[in-house]
Amino acid sequence: MTETNDVKIETIAETDLCAAWKAEEPDGETTYNLMINNVTINFFEEEWKEFISFVRELVKS
Repeated sequence: MTETNDVKIETIAETDLCAAWKAEEPDGETTYNLMINNVTINFFEEEWKEFISFVRELVKS
């Protein structure tokens, strides 16, 4: 876990072209970030849970 300006950052997964990390903000909010090539998508915790459910459904099909 890395700490930058009171933000605790934890890498979830990483490859050469993709990365996912979790950031615990000073206000107590947790955000999740997904970077694919030069695109980064930021999620709040409820959005992240919905996204993970969506990806699991994709993998099943």
